[in-house]
Amino acid sequence: MTKRPEHAPRTIALRGDLTAREVSRWYADSLAWRRAESLPLTVDLAGVGRTDSSALALLLEWQAWARTCGTAIEFHNPPAALKTVANLSAASALLGWSEDMPASQE
Repeated sequence: MTKRPEHAPRTIALRGDLTAREVSRWYADSLAWRRAESLPLTVDLAGVGRTDSSALALLLEWQAWARTCGTAIEFHNPPAALKTVANLSAASALLGWSEDMPASQE
């Protein structure tokens, strides 16, 4: 995993699995973004493989941080499994996803 800059780029593209192990790394690295109040505005999830509930928790946490900064993050191309978990837990709206929004087919 590469070291992330203190200030987040405007758009980030997540790649690979996003399960508890990877989420813990992303969370730790993203704490600097929160301290600097510099969060990404767009997160592309098209390259994400396997996910679990920790992926949803990470995205919700990032969104909460963004809202405390007076903005919101747009999450694009969620994997089907992540979209299903978000729908079942009523978290889709918090991430800006409608229930009929297509999920990434990758």
